Amino acid sequence: MNDFSSTTAPAGLDDILELTQVDRRAVDRLIVDRLASDVVLVNQISHHIISGGGKRMRPLVHLLCARAAGYRGDDHLKLAAIIEFIHTSTLLHDDVVDESSRRRGQVTAHRLWGNAASVLVGDFLYSRSFQLMVELDRMRVMNILADTTNTIAEGEVLQLMQMGNADLGVEDYYQVISDKTACLFAASARLGGVLGEMSDSDCESLADYGLYLGQAFQIVDDVLDYRADGDDLGKNAGDDLAEGKVTLPLILALQSADETERALMRSIIEAGGSDRIADVRSIMERTGALDLAMSQAEGLAEKARMALAVLPESDERGALEFLAGYAVDRAY
Repeated sequence: MNDFSSTTAPAGLDDILELTQVDRRAVDRLIVDRLASDVVLVNQISHHIISGGGKRMRPLVHLLCARAAGYRGDDHLKLAAIIEFIHTSTLLHDDVVDESSRRRGQVTAHRLWGNAASVLVGDFLYSRSFQLMVELDRMRVMNILADTTNTIAEGEVLQLMQMGNADLGVEDYYQVISDKTACLFAASARLGGVLGEMSDSDCESLADYGLYLGQAFQIVDDVLDYRADGDDLGKNAGDDLAEGKVTLPLILALQSADETERALMRSIIEAGGSDRIADVRSIMERTGALDLAMSQAEGLAEKARMALAVLPESDERGALEFLAGYAVDRAY
C-alpha cells in the first residue's frame, strides 16, 4: 500500500509511481521478455526506444483505471504492455515521417539505423502487441484495440494531409489530436473499466477521461514546443513549426494577429523550417495565443476529473485526478 490515504491526493508523481510500483515492475519485465527476437536488429532498435525514458503515461492510466475499477487479476499487466508496444510503434513511424532527430533526449532510431529498419521494427511491435491480445482471449478487448490502432493510423494520415495548411481550423486540429494521440489514452482508461466489469456507460465515462486527458496532454506538448527549452523537452524546440505542423497555438495566433502578422505567419507555415521561430513566438506572445491554448488544456483537464465520478473513492482515483492536473502543470 501507499503512504497517502484514500481521502488525500498524491503530493506528486513520485507518490503515484510508488502506488503502482509492483504493477509497473511486472509490466517492465513483461515488456523486456516480449521484446526478445532472434533478429539482432529488432532487439537493438526495440530496446533503444523502449529504454529511452518517457513517462509511460498510457500504461500508467490503464493500470490505475483497472485497479480503481476493482480489478484484481493480472490481465492488466499484458494490456499495459500492449498499450506501450502500440505507442512505441507509432513513435518509430512518427519519427520517420517527421524526420525528427531527437526523441526523449536521445538520437532517434531512424537516424541511427535508417528509415527502413525503423518502420519494420515498428511493424514488429504492432504485431507483437496483437500476439499478446490473442493470448488474453477477450474479444471485447481485441475489438477496442483494433479500432484504436486503426484510428491512430487514420490520425497519422490526417495530420500528414494537413502539413503546411495555414487554414487548418480548431475543429480539424482537435480531430487530428483525438485520433492520433488521445484515442490511445481513451482506450487505456476504457480497458481498465472493462477488466473491472464496469457497465458500458461507466466504461464510456472512463474513456472520456482518457480522451480529455490525452487532448490536454497534446495541447500542452504543442505549447511547450514554442515555450520550453529544447533540452527540457527531450527534442528540438520548434520541431512542430519546422515540420509544418499547424497546432493550436498557431491557429489561435492566426485568429488574433493583424493582417501583416497573419501574412508573415502564413508564409512561414507554408515554407516550413524553424528559422523564423522567434518571429512566430513574438506574435504568439502579443496575441496571448499560448495562454489561450493553455486555458483550453486546463478546461479539458477539469472535464477529465469530472468524468472520474463513476469510480469509487480510492488511492487510484486520487492518482488519476492528479494526472489530469499534472498534464497541464508540467514543464516538459
